[in-house]
Amino acid sequence: MTEGSQEIQLMGTTIRLYFKGHQAEQRLNQAVSMLRRYEAVFSANSEQSQLFALKNAAVNQPVVVDHDLYELIKIGKQHSLDADSFLNIAIGPLIKLWRIGFAEARVPDPAEIQQVLERLNPADIVLNDAQRSVCFTKPGLEIDLGAIAKGYFSDQIMAFFKEKQPVSAMIDIGGNLLVYGESPKHHLDWDVGIQNPFLPRGHCVATVKIRNQSVVTSGIYERTFQYHGNRYHHIFDSHSGYPVDNNVASLSIISDHSLDCDIYTTKLFGLDARRILTTVNQIDGMEAIVITGDGQFATTPNLRDKVTMA
Repeated sequence: MTEGSQEIQLMGTTIRLYFKGHQAEQRLNQAVSMLRRYEAVFSANSEQSQLFALKNAAVNQPVVVDHDLYELIKIGKQHSLDADSFLNIAIGPLIKLWRIGFAEARVPDPAEIQQVLERLNPADIVLNDAQRSVCFTKPGLEIDLGAIAKGYFSDQIMAFFKEKQPVSAMIDIGGNLLVYGESPKHHLDWDVGIQNPFLPRGHCVATVKIRNQSVVTSGIYERTFQYHGNRYHHIFDSHSGYPVDNNVASLSIISDHSLDCDIYTTKLFGLDARRILTTVNQIDGMEAIVITGDGQFATTPNLRDKVTMA
């Protein structure tokens, strides 16, 4: 039995992998190969990816895509169409209009925003399960899976790791953390830091104990842009065309599957803190931590004995 870890730069972020079990190095290399294939298929910015190609090829014409890509588009569309959902996989044109997180970030004119809003309806994405095809009923649509892809990749890598019967395993894609088995400290629980949204990365406001679970945090601190004294963040409301405006600075979701964490950190982010906690408390196997803009820290009831303030 061996253990090993790898750290790679991919998908615009740092990815850390850990595996303890038989043939650890081989398993880690196989996981890296899987991640490179995902990047080639799912990238919204690479002109060589299947996802990017849909922008032009799928207008009024079905395009067959890989099983993984089709599956995630289908899941994303379903959650995008839910009432009050702030997840929208058709949000691509709005993201590219603002470009927050890139050097050319700007505040668009209201007329530009209004024009783009007409191209953000996920109902205009038509899927055919039998053919595994994607079709856009209107020109100008553009799918962006950035809000949920990391969680999907994490679950797929962990499923591969579990097939190899490890003692423990971990995948961390830019803060999307998913763990299995005992921690490297030989405890059943893993201690995971929750970023303080008001301090530089690496400063934690608390730690939470998890076991065979994922933790994903979304926050308005991750990518920002200042213009004329106003600060704009990267989490958008596709109904208004502007960044979400509420009292939430960060939202962490804990669940068995990283994709569920990804979905709900985005889907619920536009709600107020109290409604987020009430909603998550009604979902079996899911917990939440909310930090408000004025620094209040709150969790769902089941987490109270698992959280330690820093």
